Amino acid sequence: MADKFDPAPADKHADTPKERTAADKKSDDELKKGLKDSFPASDPPSNTQPAKSVDDAD
Repeated sequence: MADKFDPAPADKHADTPKERTAADKKSDDELKKGLKDSFPASDPPSNTQPAKSVDDAD
């Protein structure tokens, strides 16, 4: 009997769970540092703001 057809094989380029967890922890640590360094302020830290568009540069 032939092997079962797998329509979605494993992605060899995807991050491993360990790499993904490390990246999530790094971004979480950056956010906490940004919040701590900006307190008290009314604006959110810059890493939560979207990048400026070409139209904003004017």
